[in-house]
Amino acid sequence: MGIVSKGAKCNVDGCDQDGARSLNTTKVENAGLRVTAVGKKSVLCKEHYKEWKKESKDDRDLERARYDKF
Repeated sequence: MGIVSKGAKCNVDGCDQDGARSLNTTKVENAGLRVTAVGKKSVLCKEHYKEWKKESKDDRDLERARYDKF
């Protein structure tokens, strides 16, 4: 069982909703979200995960382009 299925709450400052996804803390902070987590993983609720996806779209596209074969 992962930390989300155990009932972890969202780690974004001021949010107390149930977590939906867990992501690398540095990637979440690079997207501009302020996180209270200290460890490697941060838990995000559905709304903050959606916000993270919008903010990190360009970075994720570049990361995928590295592995695309021509």
